[in-house]
Amino acid sequence: MTVADTKSKAQAPVGKTAAKPTVFVDGASGTTGLEIRERLDRQDDVAVKGLADDKRKDPVAKKALMAEVDLVILCLPDDAAKETVALIDGMGADAPKVLDASTAFRVAPDWTYGFPELAADQADKIRAALKVANPGCYPTGSIALLRPLVDAGLVPQDYPVTINAVSGYSGGGKSMIESFENGTAPSFELYGLGFEHKHLPETQKYAGLARRPIFVPSVGDYRQGMLVSVPLHLDTLPGKPDGAALHAALAKRYAGSTYVSVMPLDGAVVKSGRLEPEALNGSNKLELYVFASDKHRQTVLVARLDNLGKGASGAAVQNMRLMLGLPDTGLD
Repeated sequence: MTVADTKSKAQAPVGKTAAKPTVFVDGASGTTGLEIRERLDRQDDVAVKGLADDKRKDPVAKKALMAEVDLVILCLPDDAAKETVALIDGMGADAPKVLDASTAFRVAPDWTYGFPELAADQADKIRAALKVANPGCYPTGSIALLRPLVDAGLVPQDYPVTINAVSGYSGGGKSMIESFENGTAPSFELYGLGFEHKHLPETQKYAGLARRPIFVPSVGDYRQGMLVSVPLHLDTLPGKPDGAALHAALAKRYAGSTYVSVMPLDGAVVKSGRLEPEALNGSNKLELYVFASDKHRQTVLVARLDNLGKGASGAAVQNMRLMLGLPDTGLD
């Protein structure tokens, strides 16, 4: 591969270097990486390259492979992701585009945040980016609910937001997965009670909040699926809006979205008055709900998603297709 070839790879539309764009998933043995590989196996317009097991931690072999591909997806711990990005930064014209699934670069100024539905021009920013940070699962639901309301002036930037959430144990890493699957974990637990959860910085930044929100995550004894909820007292908001106004702002923001759906006001499709977290498992879908009481002037905003889908691997494949200039096939 010549320098001219690699410059073409980084700057020109996909297809200049190969019949199919090529991707390397670094860390494909972890939960997110395995899910990404499964999704890529269902798509016939991307070629996946990999390293032999004995070469996975060999920087020379990794660098040589990365020089051959169009995009690298990092499914690594934060420190390992930083090391690999430093390696890529030193590759010059040979450097591939990079999509990082860790928390290492989500608020870094020179990285593009990989939530295509964040704003009207966010998908275009991702298409043009050389470095994209894939969002966290909890922030995906939180930001999707809050950012449109902040942008519309319905929720002030300094509003004291509280975010509650429950996830399946698959998002908690190897040790948590093992503890639930071998029966040693509790049926349910709160965590992150030190107010320093790693998803807070990106949630605050991309939700548009000036005040750090209180975030209380929890995990249940089921594999995957997530509910994120934000309670609000309507009379404490500017203009004292009703639930319909909040719903309308969300519906306007996500009108025409492939993956984000704003469900009927007050959960008209939820006849039981209950919402369970597993309905979207295996998909890249995100559902947003507004439940409101005119009598009590209260509302609860709820996001439902698969923490391994739109909350991780599904979002990564969606971002990958944008970065490679591939059409949105709806298969992610």
